[in-house]
Amino acid sequence: MKQVTDTLVMIRPVQFRMNEQTAVNNYYQEDLNIIPETANTKAQREFDEFVTKLKAAGVQVIVIDDDKKLDTPDSIFPNNWISFHENGTVGLYPMFAPNRRRERRPEVLDIVESSGFRIDNIVDYTSAEEQDVFLEGTGSLVLDRVGRKAYCALSARADEELLIEFCEDFEYTPVIFTAYQTVEGKRLPIYHTNVMMGIAETFALVCLDAIDDKKEKKSVVDFLRSDNKEVIAISEEQVNNFAGNVLQVHGTDDKRLLVMSSSAFAALTTTQIAAIKKHCDILHSDLETIETLGGGSARCMMAEVFLPKE
Repeated sequence: MKQVTDTLVMIRPVQFRMNEQTAVNNYYQEDLNIIPETANTKAQREFDEFVTKLKAAGVQVIVIDDDKKLDTPDSIFPNNWISFHENGTVGLYPMFAPNRRRERRPEVLDIVESSGFRIDNIVDYTSAEEQDVFLEGTGSLVLDRVGRKAYCALSARADEELLIEFCEDFEYTPVIFTAYQTVEGKRLPIYHTNVMMGIAETFALVCLDAIDDKKEKKSVVDFLRSDNKEVIAISEEQVNNFAGNVLQVHGTDDKRLLVMSSSAFAALTTTQIAAIKKHCDILHSDLETIETLGGGSARCMMAEVFLPKE
């Protein structure tokens, strides 16, 4: 069982803009007051530079163009609707925003298979949308694939019963809590778990300050430490700069890299950077437009491929 892959699916945007349907509970989104064409051009430039850096580091990136006819402003974040697993299974997930449901394109699976991977089974949770129940993939689920733990901060986009169902289907132990951010003086749930924590092979970045319940906070730390992870705490202010939205991958010569945005990297302290570099190198790229309008960052843009090779 592997925690880290060298292969990613990334969707190149064609109509990226601020998604009004997700802004209702993604408080990280901000309007830049630029026309959609400009937003998309800037997002494409950031996307292309990011992919170039990943490939230069030896990461395999399957780049798939979005379909302009679908009008899917958040297609750049595929990890929310699909996950690829070592046993040949693909998970398909129910999405909160109706316009994000159009991101689920069968041709994405066809392209992954044509890239040399085998899909044996599809577990489809999308009918839950009919009951207004959601679980947005590895946005809602931060997976310790080796320790078989699924960390999940409950929110309007992460339903507890559906999380339990996922854990039964994929043989994970659920680690359930609620993570909060302060919005205009109120404590409101963070929309996706992967904004406030990321799990690598031997360490985890996690915003413990976001978990207000002391028992839940202790539970998260205890589970991480029981799997021999060094816990590197980050602050709520660093979460606002997407320092928790990270993913470990491996590239040339099996070298481990923690991937994040440049704003995330700039928000880290020298002590935190040193703690991470004990475990692996850091790769960062400028994603300012994508982060500001999309309310998601580097990790959200990468769907990990763990499928067996043909």
